[in-house]
Amino acid sequence: MDDFDTSEASQENENPVEEKLSHSDKFMGIFTEPGKTFEKMSKFSPKTIDWLLPFSILLLVVIVTQFIVLNNSEIYYQVKNKQLQRIEKTMNNAVASGKMTEKQAKEQMNKIQDKINKSRTTVAKVMQAVGIIIFGFIVFFIVSGVYFLFSKFVFKGEGTYNSVLVVNGMVSYIWIIQVIIAAIISLLIGKLISDTSLASFVNVDKSSFLGFVFEKINPISIWVYIILSIGLAKMFKSSSTLKYYFMVFGLWIGWGFLVYIIVQAVPFLKFLAG
Repeated sequence: MDDFDTSEASQENENPVEEKLSHSDKFMGIFTEPGKTFEKMSKFSPKTIDWLLPFSILLLVVIVTQFIVLNNSEIYYQVKNKQLQRIEKTMNNAVASGKMTEKQAKEQMNKIQDKINKSRTTVAKVMQAVGIIIFGFIVFFIVSGVYFLFSKFVFKGEGTYNSVLVVNGMVSYIWIIQVIIAAIISLLIGKLISDTSLASFVNVDKSSFLGFVFEKINPISIWVYIILSIGLAKMFKSSSTLKYYFMVFGLWIGWGFLVYIIVQAVPFLKFLAG
C-alpha cells in the first residue's frame, strides 16, 4: 500500500497540474512573456473577461482622450477647419461638374457648419461615445472573424473564434498605450495626433502613397501585430509562428493598401486614410 501511494505521489510530481492564470497574470504576461502566457492560456477554455475587459477599457480610453483633446480650442478649430475645407472642396467639385448650383452648395455648407458647431453639446458627445462603442465592437468582431477564418480553415489550427477574441482583446492593453501617447503629444504640440506612426509626425498626406508607407512605420502597431501573431499561433497550437506573422502583417499592410487604392479612385472617401 505504501509503495502504491509513493508511486502515485511520484507521478503527480512528474506531471503537475497546470494552474490557470489570473487576468492580472495574463495582463503582465503579454508584456513580459507573451509566448509562454498564450501557451498556458491555450490549455484552458477562452474566458469572455479576457477579451471583453481589455477591449472595453480601450474604448473607454479612446472616448475620454478624444473628449479631452477636442476640448482644447486650438485643436478643435484645426479639426473643424480641416473638415470644412475637405467638404468645401467636394462641394466646389460638385458645382464645377454641374451636380449642384452655387446657392445649393452654400446652403449645404451652412447646414454642415451648424451641425459641426452643435457637436460640442453634451448630447452630441454622448452620441459620439455610443457611436465609438458600437462601431468599435463591430470592427472588433469582424477583424477577429477574418483572423479566425485564416487560422482555422487555411492553417488548420485547433483554436476557436473565442480564442481569437481573447488574443485580439488582450492586445488592446498595448493599443491603450498608443492612444494615451497620441493624446499627450496632441495636447503638448497643439495638433491632433491620431497615432504614433511616422505619418502623424511629418507633414505628409496620409492618403498619398508616401503617407501609406509612413503610416506603417509605427512602433506600437508593429509591437501589437507581433504579439497578435504569437498569440494566434499559440492559441491555435501551431508549431510555426512564422505563418501567423505573414498572415497578420499581410492583412494589415494589404488592407492599408486597399484603402489607399479606394481613396485614389474615390477622393470623397479620403477620410478613410486618417
